[in-house]
Amino acid sequence: MTDSPIFTLTRGTVPLLISIPHRGTRIPESLAADMTPVALRVDDCDWHLERLYAFAKDMGASMLTPEYARYVIDLNRPPDDANLYPGRDTTGLCPVDTFEKEPLYQPGREPGRAQIEARREAYWQPYHDALAHELDALRAQHGRVLLWEAHSIRSAVPRFFEGRLPDFNFGTADGATTVPGLAEALARIVTSDGRYTSIANGRFKGGYITRRYGQPSEGVHAVQLELTQVTYMQETLPFAYDEARASQVQPLIEELVATALERVMSA
Repeated sequence: MTDSPIFTLTRGTVPLLISIPHRGTRIPESLAADMTPVALRVDDCDWHLERLYAFAKDMGASMLTPEYARYVIDLNRPPDDANLYPGRDTTGLCPVDTFEKEPLYQPGREPGRAQIEARREAYWQPYHDALAHELDALRAQHGRVLLWEAHSIRSAVPRFFEGRLPDFNFGTADGATTVPGLAEALARIVTSDGRYTSIANGRFKGGYITRRYGQPSEGVHAVQLELTQVTYMQETLPFAYDEARASQVQPLIEELVATALERVMSA
């Protein structure tokens, strides 16, 4: 394990790295003074995913999680803050509002360009350095590696999509970040299970991390799973983990990760 004020990296033995970039909840006191009470609730966290993916340790996977909340800086956005979904509403590198468009900052206290750059250097860069180094190490040892981007979101967020989101949303940038057809194969496994809905490369095609690091020609394959939170937790305050629901969905997620790793290594 590598301890850092910015992230926690648990190193494994198989060519699999699970990254959970939106799991952080901490907000520095110096920033909290400029923020609203809504911001301090960190509503838009990918809650409990390190618990949901606890099986990964037994699989021998490496796992990378941040300490700080996406409200400080979004680790899954490009450093230049380019919109990954042109024409669609989205939150930025340093978000100024929640998914419900509630302001994160007191009036006039939003971060300026210099503050954003300072946060990028202090929080964004160390996480990405650790991510890149671990991928390089696993690839050097095994020849290729699977990066599994673990995300979760409320099942209904009108700002970003209409209606209810499918439960399992697999993103591979339309197949560019891993072996052809993998996202579709994973979605079929979910459909065959019969308890949940799924889609491949729908509303969520993979964020910056998936697109940046998923380079199959260089031996790095990446898949993003955006999972609805209703499948394993309470979607509203206090955002409690639901052991009954989680115990039902967890074996399916483990099957999906194992299937993806097998397909990547045998391609």
